[in-house]
Amino acid sequence: MPKRPEQSEKRLGEPVLIKDGSLMVDGRELRVRISARRRRIGLTVERDRSLTVHVPRGCEVRRLEEFVRGSSAWIDGKTRLSEDRRQLHPVRTLQDGEIHRYLGRDYRLLVVEGEESPGPEDGTGTPPVRLVAGRLCVNRSIAGDPVRVRKALADWYARAGQRWTRGRLQPWAARMDVPEPQIQVRDLGHRWGSYRAGPGNGVISLHWAAFQLPIHLVDYVIAHELAHVRVAGHGTDYWRLLGRALPEYRQVKKELDELGRRVWMGDLLDDPLAGQEPDGA
Repeated sequence: MPKRPEQSEKRLGEPVLIKDGSLMVDGRELRVRISARRRRIGLTVERDRSLTVHVPRGCEVRRLEEFVRGSSAWIDGKTRLSEDRRQLHPVRTLQDGEIHRYLGRDYRLLVVEGEESPGPEDGTGTPPVRLVAGRLCVNRSIAGDPVRVRKALADWYARAGQRWTRGRLQPWAARMDVPEPQIQVRDLGHRWGSYRAGPGNGVISLHWAAFQLPIHLVDYVIAHELAHVRVAGHGTDYWRLLGRALPEYRQVKKELDELGRRVWMGDLLDDPLAGQEPDGA
């Protein structure tokens, strides 16, 4: 079960939040994220329709509960919109000849002879999925198992995206005048990216599925998360910082909202796990 956020007693016995966790408010489960940099409560309906609430350290539990109750109509509206958008995400069969995208370009899946071998990162083995001459080649040894192919494809997107982003992050950090954080690519459920403050300027995480998007939309996701290195939340200061680096951010965000609804998030056709969305970070 999710861990309840740690609480302490404020003067007059008022409980306050001091560590991340999960909280139930009138039947709604909320993922609680606490930040010393925040001053106001913020609420996000994730793409998997889960709720994340961002609160300042020391926020009273009563204050959070009142905020969530007062946002009930807004939550219901956003949840319905998230459901409408989620239904457009395609499913895949992962069969020979199927089209997949990388950085906005189409690549055909091609089953090839070959055995999966360990050590692809250090060059001593052959990864089960690789991009060769404009084709996404999948080893025949795993081609009959859609679950294994899905994992191999996600791993390939993560490796390729990590390499690509290393050369993209520094120019954007310099352009936005923020310190460069660490970068990782992984499954984030139905979120494109996230930023976590911490040692070494924190960590930006990007979803492997984001690398199916055109380059300018991936750039937007990177810039969006980099702005959080300087500003927590999505207040006026946040959008001002993003707007200085990316004046057309409103138009790009709208395009991401629309095109992102049609990106493959890993769901498989006729697979018993299809439609079960992983928990977001």
